[in-house]
Amino acid sequence: MMTSCPLPSTSEPSEPAEPKREEQAKSLCLRLLTARARTRAELAVKLAERGYPEDVSTRVLDRLATAGLIDDADFAEQWVRSRREHAGKGRKVLAAELRTKGVAEDVIAGVLAGIDAGAERDRAEQLVQGRLRRETLGDDDLRVTRRLVAMLARRGYSPSMAYDVVRDELAAERERRRV
Repeated sequence: MMTSCPLPSTSEPSEPAEPKREEQAKSLCLRLLTARARTRAELAVKLAERGYPEDVSTRVLDRLATAGLIDDADFAEQWVRSRREHAGKGRKVLAAELRTKGVAEDVIAGVLAGIDAGAERDRAEQLVQGRLRRETLGDDDLRVTRRLVAMLARRGYSPSMAYDVVRDELAAERERRRV
């Protein structure tokens, strides 16, 4: 009679589950951070979506923050600079975007305090000038005024500043075309 021996295990001795999960979570975070900068809250949401326990996520995010790879204040500064320069966004829209990214209110307030009102008006003027060059001006420019004020409002500029900028730039464009 022949006795059978259990087959040798092909798996290696298993590591404790926690360090392996932490390493996987860290790897996921690093891949996400390679694509673009992210806030701590964004990374926490991604880890939760993948089913990582909160304690594992917290430890991994703390380690990444200690290493300087996660910095919400730096993220907010970069975000504001980029969105103002490339998309012409105003304070209201920038604050809303940062809130959706999970940036704390005190960080948002600090970053937006660095925006000079004069610089914000200059950016609004640039946006209006760019649009006005493509507009056909007639006797009644109410339609053009409404469209330009609405464009600035969608980008987060205050209604009073938007109207002032449009009025001034419309007058300057009329004068430019007259010459």
